[in-house]
Amino acid sequence: MVLAKLDAVVLDCPDPRALAGFYADVLGGTVEGDDEWMTLRVPGGPALAFQRAPGFVPPRWPAADHSQQFHLDLTVPDLDAAEKEALELGARPLDTADRSRSFRVYADPAGHPFCLCAG
Repeated sequence: MVLAKLDAVVLDCPDPRALAGFYADVLGGTVEGDDEWMTLRVPGGPALAFQRAPGFVPPRWPAADHSQQFHLDLTVPDLDAAEKEALELGARPLDTADRSRSFRVYADPAGHPFCLCAG
């Protein structure tokens, strides 16, 4: 028996509107909300929500003494093309040197790690 259905993944951040815009540019979908809480609804998947967190401190990756908290895996058809677009949108590389792997690690504009994965 299923107890619950995943409705949304929620990210703390300093600017919900800006971070929702970043992920809307990456994933598509529609954004709604206000300066305290924004929700990105992506067709075929759970919502991605962003809540204002005063004093937000981004995770550090990789760091054994500081948890990365979570990360998103985003499947893309072309790693090189997706990387170029993600960087133009404000992502920054965290672990992208090994071009033989099927994934690359970035931080979103608020510092949350995410992976672009070949799909």
